[in-house]
Amino acid sequence: MLTTSSPKSSSSRGVVVPFARALELLAAFTPDKKWLGNSDLAMRTKLPASTVTRIVQTLVTLGYLRHDAKNRKYRLAPSALTLGYGATANSEVQQVAYVCMQSFAERHKVHVSLSSRERLDMIVLENYRSVESTLTFNLHVGVRLSIASSPVGWALLAGLPELERYYLLENIERRMPLDWPRLRRRALEGLAQVSQMGFCTSLGEWDSEIGIVAAPMLVKDYAPLVLTCIGSSQTMTRSRVEREIGPQLVAMAASIRQKVSQ
Repeated sequence: MLTTSSPKSSSSRGVVVPFARALELLAAFTPDKKWLGNSDLAMRTKLPASTVTRIVQTLVTLGYLRHDAKNRKYRLAPSALTLGYGATANSEVQQVAYVCMQSFAERHKVHVSLSSRERLDMIVLENYRSVESTLTFNLHVGVRLSIASSPVGWALLAGLPELERYYLLENIERRMPLDWPRLRRRALEGLAQVSQMGFCTSLGEWDSEIGIVAAPMLVKDYAPLVLTCIGSSQTMTRSRVEREIGPQLVAMAASIRQKVSQ
């Protein structure tokens, strides 16, 4: 079972704590937060400032972080980015999925993305936008979405074993206690949709002009994945989503799974 244990809580299980902390620092950088200072990193990772200073100096020396002395901030260096590219470039499931996503997106004039879990967030691995889509929002590779507040996360939760699912929900409750009653209610609704139809939806909830449909995709030997379709609410009506787009998204997930498993 996957966990989100911190290095401190896992130290008794054989985790090399300094190494785990270095990975935590690298994971603190996101597309919308490319430059971070020592205080930013300490706040995001909950590590002591002295520990952060020591580790980032090592990461700079090894070439995984770049240091801007004038602004006293850091950003990921090419060596760190190479690790991510190496992990995704040869993924057979992503290669197969991208071709299918292109066809689906152009047929329905929508955006289609492939996502996976990163701790308590979903991260976009692949994205394709139809040239005829009328939406212009920025959903690129690397974007993170909260598991509990989006159909992408609800679909992921629906595809997990029950114990793992509720373990994650307990961690989300601790992170966002004030929002938890609303998030829990909506997440459970999404889980029920997946159970009944194979996909979950959010039609006009985030934005009155946007409709979102997501379906889990479980491929042997891969972490759980989610396929998401995003389009204009004018064309993604509830009846069309439930009759056409949702079932076809589920069928695409099954087709990708079959092709990868061959």
